[in-house]
Amino acid sequence: MAITEIKQDALVLARHIPAADAWGDGLKFFSPDGDYQQVGTWGYDAGKTLQAHSHNEVTRSVLWTQEVLYIRAGRVLAEVYDTADQKVAELEAGAGDLLVLLRGGHGYRILEDGTQVLEIKNGPYVGADADRRRL
Repeated sequence: MAITEIKQDALVLARHIPAADAWGDGLKFFSPDGDYQQVGTWGYDAGKTLQAHSHNEVTRSVLWTQEVLYIRAGRVLAEVYDTADQKVAELEAGAGDLLVLLRGGHGYRILEDGTQVLEIKNGPYVGADADRRRL
């Protein structure tokens, strides 16, 4: 399986990173520097040391809420919509997969009992009414 990008012209709406591509040796990032969400995985053996660090205060202008889903167990179908609210793709994700939802809209359908998903999105959260609109 390979990483899949759903695009509207040159704009990346979503990225599906299958477990086979997401997890392995070393540090892997799946986001270009300009994405609001920087998504990467680690794969190291015991004894590896990652140098301690802190992050500098940097002013960022964030215009869009973006989500990253880690499918811990089960299966999810993500419906991807373009910036005109038209459904353009469906991505099925299973255990170990990552979904990165960057622009446009999205909805989810749980395909398997016991599905568990970790969702990470940029903040701060400004409330349901200000943060999103239902399609």
